[in-house]
Amino acid sequence: MKLRLLAILCVLFTLLCSDVHASHIVGGEFTYTYLGDSASGGFTFYKYQVNLSIYEDCLTGDPEAIAQDNPAFFSAYNMQTGLLTELDTNIFYISSIQVPINFSNSCISNIPATCVLKKTFSKVYAFKANPAGYLIVYQRCCRNASIVNIQNPGNAGSTYYATIPPTALKNNSAVFKNYPPQIICLNNPLYYDNSATDADAGDSLSYGFTSALEYGDPSNVKPYPNPPPYDSVTYIPPYSPQVPFTGFPPIQINPATGLITGTPNRIGRYLVAVYCHEWRGGVIINTIQREFQFVVTDCSKTVVADIPQYSTQFNTYIVDCQGYNVSFVNTSKGGFAYGWNFGVPGTNADTSNAFQPTFTYPDTGTYTVKLVVNPGSTCPDSISRFVKVYPKFTAAFSDSGQQCPGSPINFTDLSSASVKPINYWKWNFGDGDSSFTENPVHTYSVGGTFNAILVSQTSKGCIDTAFHQVIIETFKPFAGNDTIIVKGSDILFNAIGGISYSWSPSTNLNYTDIYNPLGTYPDTGTFIYDVHVTSDYGCSGDDTIKVLVVANAEFVVPSAFTPNGDGKDDYFRPIAVGYSTIKYFRVFNRYGQRVFSSNSFEVGWDGTFNNARADIGTYYWEISFTDRYGKDGVMKGDVTLIR
Repeated sequence: MKLRLLAILCVLFTLLCSDVHASHIVGGEFTYTYLGDSASGGFTFYKYQVNLSIYEDCLTGDPEAIAQDNPAFFSAYNMQTGLLTELDTNIFYISSIQVPINFSNSCISNIPATCVLKKTFSKVYAFKANPAGYLIVYQRCCRNASIVNIQNPGNAGSTYYATIPPTALKNNSAVFKNYPPQIICLNNPLYYDNSATDADAGDSLSYGFTSALEYGDPSNVKPYPNPPPYDSVTYIPPYSPQVPFTGFPPIQINPATGLITGTPNRIGRYLVAVYCHEWRGGVIINTIQREFQFVVTDCSKTVVADIPQYSTQFNTYIVDCQGYNVSFVNTSKGGFAYGWNFGVPGTNADTSNAFQPTFTYPDTGTYTVKLVVNPGSTCPDSISRFVKVYPKFTAAFSDSGQQCPGSPINFTDLSSASVKPINYWKWNFGDGDSSFTENPVHTYSVGGTFNAILVSQTSKGCIDTAFHQVIIETFKPFAGNDTIIVKGSDILFNAIGGISYSWSPSTNLNYTDIYNPLGTYPDTGTFIYDVHVTSDYGCSGDDTIKVLVVANAEFVVPSAFTPNGDGKDDYFRPIAVGYSTIKYFRVFNRYGQRVFSSNSFEVGWDGTFNNARADIGTYYWEISFTDRYGKDGVMKGDVTLIR
């Protein structure tokens, strides 16, 4: 009969409250105090005062929803049987206070408006002895709709509970010491003490992030609290119970002290749940859980201490590898006084009040320099950075080897450091290739002047750059173009590319050790010569030339050509064998128009007419010449233009 009556009451209160479905719940937590035990009717009853604190958004939350938080509904479940022991629907709050902002707003120029109410509801329970304990539950809808780390926050219900341990333990729950901060500044270090106290001597506490809990039917805004189990809210990646909001360094909680630290790096409202385990005799006997919302905002500080970071190393102002004098740059704002401590241990003489001081360090090492802006005022700020002093470091290198294309060049690191080792090298050879070895070997494929660069670095972070020009001789031996002559003719060779020459074989040559020997050919045949060339830099190489000796003079005229710009057969010209000169070389189209004319063996037609590409087809040519004996003649023929 009692359970049926409770169910009827539950339905009644659900109908009364279902019209207020507004987001206003910021967080909540349960605590309890052991009040002693008493005997009645042959049973022992253990008394506990159970307190629920809920946090309400009194700035943007719906006033009617806030008003309907009072009274609160509690359910008590026997954890041995799983049955409902008691339903309380008339628990009125015993206190309602506005939570302090917990934020030093005198030094911030854009403090956002906030308002959070803490309502505390209290109930004294007398539980029969039970080896499994009891569970007190409160459920309510809805959370702030602007939460960014969970799904559908404006329709997500909340579940808070207290576990009363087996009655023989006679336990007092832990109690969190401080209110959570309502405002956290973006990109500023967070240090929030979320620790708790415990009235039971000998108990120890541990802390961690955990899942915030919802309930099965968030459309029922003020439900009869259901029995366990309870589901976690759904977190949106990259967020999770253990990473409720992002930061660099990451947001974390110290498991021994409860200190939450990190530097938030993303604006938003984040749901955070923290547990506190109570340990007795090496066993967890109870856990309390607090939910709250952390608001990360882009604070505009009126005073900002800042030392720039000129090094790529973490939080390092500079790595000075040239001397002991360090000049400091001050990029702070809002300051009227400055206090520097240059971090030299064992002395008080390493300070300055200058805006941008210079300090001489006594020795090599890593120092922590601290700048306080407006020290002793109501709005100070400070920053610390590392200064690393390791003089002297100089990058240098040499190169050696034959400075010829295709010859290996040895690069040798000559960098010097007072504090070793040197552990990084990056070479740029100036031709697009690079290396990360200490003493590389590189081969240049062509001649030219190349700007070689070495960037070297020590294990302490000293870095320097050295430059050096490497000159590779532009060396290309050339024996000359292959040629055709008539027997009885001579050739005066003209090799280039060096300062000394050696021809082989010596057949028909008057000399073999000059660049321009004379070749005499009394009979027909094919003769191939190799010339070995040596340059000023000692570079050496070979090239060949072919001489074809024919019996009679003739013109060799191609039957087709392809002027498409690919470097092959792009020009149409005759090759003369045994002819001294030509009077003209002419090309005509099928309409008889002259499209090209020349009086040189070396100049050919490129397939254009009137500065435009000539049509594909057959063209006609004519050559007027004088042979080696002074006799004039004319030759005619045709050629096909192909593209």
